[in-house]
Amino acid sequence: MRLDTILTPERCFSKLPGVSKKRFLTTVSELIADETCSLSADHIYSALLAREQLGSTGIGNGIAIPHCRVTDCDHITGALVTLQEGIDFDAIDSRSVDLLFVLIVPAQETDEHLKVLGALATLFHQDSFCQELREAQSPQQLFEIATRL
Repeated sequence: MRLDTILTPERCFSKLPGVSKKRFLTTVSELIADETCSLSADHIYSALLAREQLGSTGIGNGIAIPHCRVTDCDHITGALVTLQEGIDFDAIDSRSVDLLFVLIVPAQETDEHLKVLGALATLFHQDSFCQELREAQSPQQLFEIATRL
């Protein structure tokens, strides 16, 4: 899977302040809604929060892949975020999270949702890839690193 099919430079966010999981979900929902015409921040936030209540999307090693399916979404949408400081995301290894890929998927795209999640998990288990993302100093650098594969 090529990330440039679901990610844009405008949905890459470098060194955002990290306060808490809920505050992050609120902020990223607003940022994604600002870049998409069909999704509201409230709808995104509610869907992400509902998914997190089922179990944390923190996959370990400081990484989380918050994701949800949204009825008003017409195409798979991703956002890549690094945080200034790690936040508690109830990750499986209890480590603070500072690298996140947020995934919003159309409600009817169940199979594609699982395929993209699997590809993201594989990608974010590559230590060198994650280190480069953490060292990126701008949204453009994040996008370039994420999409060069």
